[in-house]
Amino acid sequence: MTGSGERAIEVLLVEDDPGDVLMTREAFEDNKVRNTLHVVTNGVDAMAFLRKEGDHAGAPTPDLVLLDLNLPRMDGREVLAAVKDDPELRRIPVVVLTTSEAEEDVLRSYSLHANAYVTKPVDFERFIDVVRQIDDFFVSVVRLPRG
Repeated sequence: MTGSGERAIEVLLVEDDPGDVLMTREAFEDNKVRNTLHVVTNGVDAMAFLRKEGDHAGAPTPDLVLLDLNLPRMDGREVLAAVKDDPELRRIPVVVLTTSEAEEDVLRSYSLHANAYVTKPVDFERFIDVVRQIDDFFVSVVRLPRG
């Protein structure tokens, strides 16, 4: 949670599963998180949001991206590679939040400079707890770069 002297952060969730989007929203609300959660459902829209293009021209620059790997139109690996290859975007922390437990996905994500790799728990309460821990870490522990 954000303390009185901290500003709320902008979080971009890139997730195509409506159930996971709902659980993430609930985790933010349950944790009384003041952070703003923006949601896009595919990799193409994620890049448009990050680059402030088209429908996302007025989008804020996120302080944190929560990225699923298995996305339509442009998968999370491609999004991660594009973000970390872009001098304007690479400083944004990206947490891979996915159902994949495959070692190759973990290794590839870190090779593409993911800031963290978290496997989504199937259990609702554990999922809420994991999202809360990610939020607590990036809001309370880590110093994020400013605009």
